[in-house]
Amino acid sequence: MALDGAFLHCIRQELLPLIGTRIDKIYQPARDELVLSFRGKGGAQRVLFSVSADAARIHITQTVPENPAKPPMFCMLLRKHISGGKLEDIEQDGLERILRLRIRANNEMGDSVVLTLVCEIMGKFSNVILVSEHGRIIDSLRRVDEEISRVRLVLPGMEYTAPPRDERIVLTDTNDSAIRSALAQTAPAAALAKAVIRLFEGVSPIVAREWEFYTGRGTPVTLPMDEEQLSRFLFAVHRTQEMLNSEQKRHFTTVRTKEGQLRDFSYMPISQYGALMVTAEYTSAGEALDAFFAQRDQYTRLHQRANDLFRFLVNTSERIAKRVANQKQELLACDSMEEDRRRGDLISANLYQISRGDRIARVQDFYDEAAPFVEIPLDVRLTPAQNAQQYYKKYRKACTAKKKLTELIAAGEQEQQYIDSVFDALTRAECESDVAQLRLELTEQGYLRENRKAGKPPKPMQPLHFISSDGLHIFVGRNNKQNDQLTLKFAEKSDIWLHTQLVHGAHVILMTEGQTPPDRSIEEAALLAAYYSKGRDSAQVKVDYCPAKYVKKPAGARPGMVIYTNYQTAFVTPDAALAERLRAAD
Repeated sequence: MALDGAFLHCIRQELLPLIGTRIDKIYQPARDELVLSFRGKGGAQRVLFSVSADAARIHITQTVPENPAKPPMFCMLLRKHISGGKLEDIEQDGLERILRLRIRANNEMGDSVVLTLVCEIMGKFSNVILVSEHGRIIDSLRRVDEEISRVRLVLPGMEYTAPPRDERIVLTDTNDSAIRSALAQTAPAAALAKAVIRLFEGVSPIVAREWEFYTGRGTPVTLPMDEEQLSRFLFAVHRTQEMLNSEQKRHFTTVRTKEGQLRDFSYMPISQYGALMVTAEYTSAGEALDAFFAQRDQYTRLHQRANDLFRFLVNTSERIAKRVANQKQELLACDSMEEDRRRGDLISANLYQISRGDRIARVQDFYDEAAPFVEIPLDVRLTPAQNAQQYYKKYRKACTAKKKLTELIAAGEQEQQYIDSVFDALTRAECESDVAQLRLELTEQGYLRENRKAGKPPKPMQPLHFISSDGLHIFVGRNNKQNDQLTLKFAEKSDIWLHTQLVHGAHVILMTEGQTPPDRSIEEAALLAAYYSKGRDSAQVKVDYCPAKYVKKPAGARPGMVIYTNYQTAFVTPDAALAERLRAAD
């Protein structure tokens, strides 16, 4: 899944039209990501730089990053040195996984200087380094000291040196003779795909496997090859060369499992998986990488920043569950209270035959039709009447405890449902504002302490907006507070309210404008309710729906908790593609 030098060659060609534009804005949405906005006559283009170990890349992106409230230090340094700078050139040495962006900017003295932004795409060693006109490192996204590497240090003030480069065949600048000679020197019995990776610069495993797949007609190939196999191999190499030299012949492809899990990407058609995988083609390298990484990166970034909140909600839920379990055990112990009342009655009815100091009262049980004799333990320090009152006291205490425990258990179960609903909303958060809203909600409910240094509360996000195939508007709540606002304030009485049955999820409102909505729109709204719920990954989800006028909020209920009547139930399967298709471009 690594971005190889050949793919970077394609990306460089997509970036070349940016030469002559100026750097308009600089963001650092995450610790290992940068976004530079280049503005020219044709408008603005955003370029994403990522040094994440499993997602290192550089490309034009259409995604809009959420700018952090406080920019990190490296972001501020870049703004100081290259903001407003003009992009003069983009260089790549052969098919090395390094791009050098030459940027002309003004230094602190107002003199024009050429700085170099070096983007090294090398897995866990990836980095973005700002180099001065004298070849010295100004700073880097990742500083590398002696504790990290003794081979190559990357620290401010040091001279920049490129990573060591192996002598290998450059795919864009080679011929049949050089390829034949290199293959002839390879050890026999070596697998062709592995040999290709060692011999060719800028070739990723998926491309090497594709060449072997074509060479062997779907069967593994080992060296040395016969003449027919060698001819087929050279044809595959030349075809790839043509793709790299001609933008029209490239096929930017992603590979995913049938379950939708993305596996790999390339600049050429992928046939090696047959029917085991699903491929999709895109018009540009940036579009393909956006599709491959955007959703996963967003989830990872949010999960990292909300990790403390996830941990708090899990611990709180476990603590509530443990407390409720203990209360239920205590409630079971209260079941003996009727026995205490009966003993008090039996002692009171037989006071005449019980003496003070008796340890046991042997009396006839008139509560039983057979009226058997039973033995009741007595406290020798008390009179018979006081013993009876002692049993009555235990009975009254148990009655009070049972009533109180029943209330506490019900409140605890409702509290756990609320915490679980917040956890579900957190798993579906799409941006940092969603996470901030959930923090604010938990603070208002008394679960988190108010952060006096936090400044102004976060601006509420609008509900998710969709438009059905029939043109009706559908709104989906992002969190519990928004669910209440959407259902109880925003929705008209005739609008359709939807929610998953017995599963935490968002409130969904299908606006009807007073008309009877088509069944297709109701089904699409139900699909959205299922998708934006805890049952997102289930094969089938029950979704209840009714007019909004039948939805009420009990007095004192927590945010998001409602009761509803006069409902119908739909059985649907969550569909991510439909949710994406119906989403409105607000």
